[in-house]
Amino acid sequence: MSPEVISASAPVDTSKQPGRAESRARAARRRKAVVLVARVLLLVAVLGLWEALSRAKVIDPFNFSMPSKVWDQIYTWITHGTALGSLGEQIWVTLQEALLGWVIGVAAGVVFGIALGRIAFLADVLGPYIKVLNSIPRIVLAPIFVIWFGLGPSSKIASAVVLVFFPVFFNAFQGAREVDRNLVSNARILGASDRRVTLQVVIPSATSWIFTSLHVSFGFALIGAIVGEYIGATKGVGLLVAQSQGTFNAAGVYAAMVILAVVALVAEGLLTFAERRIFRWKASDSGH
Repeated sequence: MSPEVISASAPVDTSKQPGRAESRARAARRRKAVVLVARVLLLVAVLGLWEALSRAKVIDPFNFSMPSKVWDQIYTWITHGTALGSLGEQIWVTLQEALLGWVIGVAAGVVFGIALGRIAFLADVLGPYIKVLNSIPRIVLAPIFVIWFGLGPSSKIASAVVLVFFPVFFNAFQGAREVDRNLVSNARILGASDRRVTLQVVIPSATSWIFTSLHVSFGFALIGAIVGEYIGATKGVGLLVAQSQGTFNAAGVYAAMVILAVVALVAEGLLTFAERRIFRWKASDSGH
């Protein structure tokens, strides 16, 4: 028997496969740890440089403040509250407005995006109007919403909605347009109605597109709520920013920005966790 036949008929040694998988997992964990350490070191370096330059008067500490004063301001707000009430109350008011605006904007963006992506006539009629509205600087609508809806939460929710709607709409629209035509054709061959095709084929296929927009849209919702509060409100983190600016308290402005950054990072983490849970089937499919 020739060596080629012997080598071809010899059983494949799979004992090394688990070892390779384990080594890849270890490498991934090491890389994750290195990335985390690099992020922390970068943050420490930036904050340390800011503190040093401010204390050395290289940059004006009155205008730029310094990390230690920002931390003191946050600590004061946590322990003694703000002029508007407790810090938790201000965060909750802003978070409520941002969440409501985000939910309404996402729902409207998904519905209109899928509808215009599926119905060509509707896209042709409404397309120019969507483009015109998208070209308007939406931040400038915040004063108009304050005039329309007053200083209450409605004007802030409206500001958040208009900022969230367009990125979600365009992603949902593109996701509906990018659906595999063979899937749609097969569903129609099997007797699926337009409604069933939309619900069972188009929307699941566009979900990854929609989730992509959700990551940035919640940040837009926070911006809308903050801008609305900054222009006119009775409570909220945006009003804290306005008051701090009015009293030339740079540390207060930066402290409010840090609080908003933490809220946005927590929301991003929750969205990432939800996306991984929903799209676990993609990871399992790619492993086969």
